[in-house]
Amino acid sequence: MDPLFDRINVRDLLSGHDLSDPSTPLAPLDLRLESHSLQIKSKVRSYLLSHHDGFASLFSQCNDAILETNEISDNISCILSLISDHPIDVEIRELVDEIGRKTKEAREKRELLGLLRVIVGICKRLEGARSALSNGRLRFAAEEVKELKKALRIGDEEEVEPIVYGLLRKQWADLFDDMQELLVKFMENAVRFEPDSRTIRVKYRLSVDEIDGIELHTVLEAMDVAGILDYGFAKAADLIIKHVITPAANYRSLVTFVEDVNYGSDGITEAVLKILPSQDNKILDADGDAIYARVIQVIRFIFKHICFENGSWIHSFGRLTWPRISDLIISNFLSKYTSKGPLLKKDGMAINSSKQVVDLLFSAERCVVSKAASQLMELVHQALQDVGLSSTRVALEFYHAARDAILLYEAIIPVKLEWQLDGINQVAILMHNDCLYLSQEILGLAFEYRTDFPNSIKEHAVFADMAPRFHLIAEEILQRQIQIVIFNLREAIDGADGFQNTHQMQQFESAKFSIDQVVFVLEKVHIIWEPLLQPSTYRRSMCMVLESVFSRITKDILLLDDLAAEETLQLQRLIHLMLENLSSLLKSLIAIDSKGKSEEDSGRPIDDDIIPSLRKIHKLAELLDMPLKSITISWESGELLSCGFTIVELKDFIRAIFADSPLRKECLWRIENASL
Repeated sequence: MDPLFDRINVRDLLSGHDLSDPSTPLAPLDLRLESHSLQIKSKVRSYLLSHHDGFASLFSQCNDAILETNEISDNISCILSLISDHPIDVEIRELVDEIGRKTKEAREKRELLGLLRVIVGICKRLEGARSALSNGRLRFAAEEVKELKKALRIGDEEEVEPIVYGLLRKQWADLFDDMQELLVKFMENAVRFEPDSRTIRVKYRLSVDEIDGIELHTVLEAMDVAGILDYGFAKAADLIIKHVITPAANYRSLVTFVEDVNYGSDGITEAVLKILPSQDNKILDADGDAIYARVIQVIRFIFKHICFENGSWIHSFGRLTWPRISDLIISNFLSKYTSKGPLLKKDGMAINSSKQVVDLLFSAERCVVSKAASQLMELVHQALQDVGLSSTRVALEFYHAARDAILLYEAIIPVKLEWQLDGINQVAILMHNDCLYLSQEILGLAFEYRTDFPNSIKEHAVFADMAPRFHLIAEEILQRQIQIVIFNLREAIDGADGFQNTHQMQQFESAKFSIDQVVFVLEKVHIIWEPLLQPSTYRRSMCMVLESVFSRITKDILLLDDLAAEETLQLQRLIHLMLENLSSLLKSLIAIDSKGKSEEDSGRPIDDDIIPSLRKIHKLAELLDMPLKSITISWESGELLSCGFTIVELKDFIRAIFADSPLRKECLWRIENASL
């Protein structure tokens, strides 16, 4: 400790000139400072001596800490050595991968277990439905079949799926067939015709294949749930048409129908419709009222005792029977009134041909209608003229006869011609014209004849309620024809396979054939539509069809990428070929548009707002061999935008035709930054 204190010398703190010399005398102030220094040294020495044990312990602890630090350092060195020999991060990664694999396996097993539960559940439900079917719980079985159809995605099968799904679907199909067969047997058992007594017998409680006591209503509910009402009603409908409706709709058949209902302890057990010879031999040979009454009586019997007054069930039954009922009425009754000789002439035109041109009351244009529609309105006009000349009772009969004639046309003709409305033909267009003509004629009836009606009939005479229905039918037929044409055109364009690789001869010929098909369909439509439709309707409808063609072809070409130079020329050739072949059709539209306009206006092309894609496809043909700078200038001037091109379409088109280069980058930048 003394050496430590000896190193503390007060002379080091003084500011003398030669303080290192011990012989140098100190000033009084310095002497006092040295005295204080000696006192401090004494106190520190005494303090350290008095706390010697504490300081010794402290220094011992410090020494221990140093030793422990060295030991830890050695341990860390060992650990680092071990890590360098066996990297722990590799082991950790392997452990994590193993955990991932195990987790994936566990998840797959859970999914398989879930799938197994679903399969077992479906199997149990299939067994339960089959058991319910054999036990007579038909509605439950039908509901299960319907739900299982959704669960098994019947009709929505995928190419790759578990084999067990195919087996389950086969079980479902077998169950469905068995249920369908059983329900049809119940219907055959429920509705029977007895030829000896000429009686239709409807049983309410049924027994089939040892399944007893099933209600007819339950059978119908099950068929409805399973979606097989039409199939289940088919034989019953055929039976009723053959043995009941046929004599009812025959004006030569003098029959009447008598209904009878048998009751048991649980209510109605049986309903009977007997066909009996009429006792009234004075019934006229062609009594339309009698035929109408008989048909209505049969339909009411079906509605009440077979369909249980259920609207959807009678609609299903009606879909099976009404076309044949209308055929019977037309062939057995209405055909009797079809004139076989020349009819009256009107406006100097003979109407013994199949078509004639008529004026529309509320339009400046004329249209072609069928002879049937013209004759119908002739009869209606004659009947309404007689209303003003007859007594009140007879006038009322004439008024109802006029309305009934129109209603019969509405009910029968659309059904009779339904199958012809699914194709591109004159029949559909004539039917459209007929309904449009009738709607306008009907609207004018009240204005033309109402003042001549007896006062008692004026209050009840109404025709305006029928006009909107005919107008709606006309519009529906026209829109249906337009959609059929567009569908056929799209199918033809699909054959071009997106106009890809037209620089190859085979692909070009395929695309050219598709264009020829498009032109053929459009020319066929042109030939059928133009002579029959009103000019404005023809123009509007044809423009709609052409817009669908031009927009589709333009879209397909603009979607192409990486076009060769020869390919662009072939595409341009196809567009020019199509437009050239359609020139006569386009001229017919321009001719319609130019009627009533000045000679200067008549030479102008079709308005862009009617066929927007016509101008676009013309411009596309130009772009296919236009230099890149010219395309860019056309965009900057706003010309391409006015033709209907978008910036995305143009950029993709440029990338497809022109190789990557500084010029292409510059032009794309100019297009993106053009201020339009």
